Amino acid sequence: MTSKVATASPQISGQGTGDARRFALGGAWTIASARGLERASQELVKRARGARAVALDLASLELLDTAGAVALNDARHALAQAGVAASIEGASPEHALLLDRVGFRDAPPTSRPPNPILATLADLGEQIVQGVRDAVVIVGFLGEFVTAMVRVVQKPRLFRGVSVVYQMENFALRSIPIIVTINLTVGAIVAQQGIYELLRFGASIYVVDLVGILVLRELGVLLTSIMIAGRSGSAITAEIGSMKVREEVDALRSMGMAPMEVLVIPRILALILSLPILTFIGDMSALFGGILMSWWYGGISPSEFIGLLQTAVTEKTFSVGLIKAPFMGLVIGLIATQEGLATAGSAESLGWRVTASVVKSIFTVIILDGLFAMFFTAINY
Repeated sequence: MTSKVATASPQISGQGTGDARRFALGGAWTIASARGLERASQELVKRARGARAVALDLASLELLDTAGAVALNDARHALAQAGVAASIEGASPEHALLLDRVGFRDAPPTSRPPNPILATLADLGEQIVQGVRDAVVIVGFLGEFVTAMVRVVQKPRLFRGVSVVYQMENFALRSIPIIVTINLTVGAIVAQQGIYELLRFGASIYVVDLVGILVLRELGVLLTSIMIAGRSGSAITAEIGSMKVREEVDALRSMGMAPMEVLVIPRILALILSLPILTFIGDMSALFGGILMSWWYGGISPSEFIGLLQTAVTEKTFSVGLIKAPFMGLVIGLIATQEGLATAGSAESLGWRVTASVVKSIFTVIILDGLFAMFFTAINY
């Protein structure tokens, strides 16, 4: 506001016809003339009716306070709704600052609604860019993990063996029931569907090759990794995220302990060691489900199934899934711990991080399995 004394109530003068109109505002647009402000705002809108553009000249304005700025802002919004573009000219620095503070802006240009195809492509592009950024973050976190592992190897006293064993109990031992159930069910389903389709060609006996190769090379490790990502990965993120929210991670740092050594390394090592064990159990469970379904649905006895399985698969077939398993555990552990440490100080952030951990882990596990499949095929393994 200026320091001048007002000499008049809100005033409006200027041309009132044509597509482009100009109005000069004078007097005092202040709270002291509250009723006059309302009338002036309505009068301004009335005079501008039928125009395409209106220029409001504030060069002669004596006083302006928050109430006057709000009245001008209301008039501008009413003009914008009527399709009239309103602009401010000649405002002093003080008046311009006050108008800016109460939210006065030139009316944004009207735009057409976005093309749905282009909007979908834009969203897809954003997701791809975000995925690349997440990959960069995980690679950086992998570098921190490797550096911490080198430090632990150089100073074995930093290694927390008890914590690794405890985490393996949580990740491996307590996951066996669900791993067995899922893999046994999927193995039985694959066998049933395989027999049903192969019966058309009188080749139901080849269901043994189908189940054996598919389970040992792909399904066993993939299903196990997905279950661990959903069960253990989410638990890791929730546990570390809760510690971050309660500032326990900062407390570890203040006591001179590195969170990477205390929280991250034991959990990742436990996953790396647990996944091959669980993959083996999952493979055996799926094969057992295939044996039961082949016996009941296809008339292939267990002894016949096992005999045919020995000729259908080789040591390479069996080892492919076990080779993939530690890498799956590494990826799940990296994503789960990184999301946990990235949690901000709120319960909402923790929920988002847990969800992101599960989604990213499952997506990455599937992509990694596909890359391994192409690699083993390329080297004829």
